[in-house]
Amino acid sequence: MDTLKALHCFVRAVELGSLSAVARESGSSQPTVSKTMAALERQIGAQLLIRSTTRVHPTEQGRRFYEHARQTLESFADGVSEARGETEQVRGRLRVSAPVSLGVLRLNALLLEFMALHPEVELELLLNDRFVDLAEEGIDLALRLGGELPDQLVARPLARSPRYLVAAPSYLARLPTLERPEDLPLADYLRFTWLDAGQNLLLRHADGRELNLATRSRYTVNSSLAIRESYCLAAGFGLTPAWLVADLLADGTLQRLLVDWHGPTQEANLLYPSRRHLPARTRTLIDFLLARVPCLPGFEAL
Repeated sequence: MDTLKALHCFVRAVELGSLSAVARESGSSQPTVSKTMAALERQIGAQLLIRSTTRVHPTEQGRRFYEHARQTLESFADGVSEARGETEQVRGRLRVSAPVSLGVLRLNALLLEFMALHPEVELELLLNDRFVDLAEEGIDLALRLGGELPDQLVARPLARSPRYLVAAPSYLARLPTLERPEDLPLADYLRFTWLDAGQNLLLRHADGRELNLATRSRYTVNSSLAIRESYCLAAGFGLTPAWLVADLLADGTLQRLLVDWHGPTQEANLLYPSRRHLPARTRTLIDFLLARVPCLPGFEAL
């Protein structure tokens, strides 16, 4: 059995979730890929994949073995590159994870620019608002906004985004003049479902004062894109990171209220596995994002 070929088939089976997809990608047949997986499992002495009629899923042993197999393939590729004198060439495949709204509004264009700069890079952008397990899901690099950072990963501070109170002008026109936070119609507070502060609205004044208001949100949603649209539809007001609404504030679709008050700053971090030798493609993308993300609308350099 060609062990390297078998490892590659296994890694791609986990990532694609289908032996047929692996066969199409490799120009082989599904029975051939299935036999290769069976031979690998016999060699390992453990079941690595659970097969159904349409999908495959890694077993617990398979999830653990996946990361070792992936690192082995990367080390082999790096060794080949070094032997050829190509160690610093930026090429190969990258899997990047990011929150949905940030990916759609800001990161997607940046990654397409990165690919244009490096034509031999293949990039898979996975957008998900949950905190994914990088090792389990084969992620090379993740961008996370706020929240606790796992100890087992390298975390690079990337940028920060101030949080503003915002609403549509047509919504504000229906209200009495707002002069202080206590004047806010708290039932109209549009809240992200998984917000760390829960129902509370934490505000800080430019002079250092803090307020923690108990809201009565009638509408909560687990999508920042839906909250953004709700602001535009004059459904209420919210406390939002500037990157989410920078374009809408710039063109007047939304406006800030109580401008002397703001929320806790949202921190953006890059996460990646702690490895001694990162591939050149990963290092190059990290440097690219460190330079470019702080310049995006709504972000600030640290």
